[in-house]
Amino acid sequence: MIHTAYIHDFSPAGDPAAAARTDGRAIEALGETLAGSGRPLVVASGSALLAPGRLATEDDNMPGDTPHPRVSERVALQFAGRGVRVAAMRLPPSVHGQGDHGFVPALIGIARAKGLAACVGDGSNRWAAVHRLDAARLFRLALQEAPAGARLHAVGDEGVPFRDIAEVIGRHLNVPVTGISREEADAHFGGFALFASMDVPASSALTQQRFGWHPAQPGLIADLDAGHYFS
Repeated sequence: MIHTAYIHDFSPAGDPAAAARTDGRAIEALGETLAGSGRPLVVASGSALLAPGRLATEDDNMPGDTPHPRVSERVALQFAGRGVRVAAMRLPPSVHGQGDHGFVPALIGIARAKGLAACVGDGSNRWAAVHRLDAARLFRLALQEAPAGARLHAVGDEGVPFRDIAEVIGRHLNVPVTGISREEADAHFGGFALFASMDVPASSALTQQRFGWHPAQPGLIADLDAGHYFS
């Protein structure tokens, strides 16, 4: 089984704690079904909460208290000792490519609505990223080969400065690119302000070494510049 679902609701009505509880219950149901079977369960987790401000690696443990209470990895890995070959797939903030409806399209939508492509401060905070086709290959490898308890990083770009993302968006939408304060970010980005201000680079060096996986698709900036996000 592969579990990639999550409730990403950044609207004023969004409830991150309730989303985490729902995800935890879903993973518990999957794990209980597979318990004792030795069969694989790959669960999508995130790299952004691991080690803000420094390069996160596969050896970093998911902290227990984070500003966004995602429990996917912690719940899933509990089944590693119960006869489930469970692996946590840590995905970066941007999983980009044709068909993306996640964080980058959200940024583009905000820029369109506001007439402004913004970054927080000077925009030097970094996002890790991966092309969705590279991520898909790693999910397959995890399903086939990952041992119980494995933590994999689906990371192509270790750290793209957020300002670079804003500049591509501004250029394609023909809107200005401006730095705003953290206080202004809440009004500009809404519930997305936390992620827009995060400095969350991540490495996949250990994953590449252990599983022979190497990203081959375009990086985030090249993918944005291709234009399909704006058509």
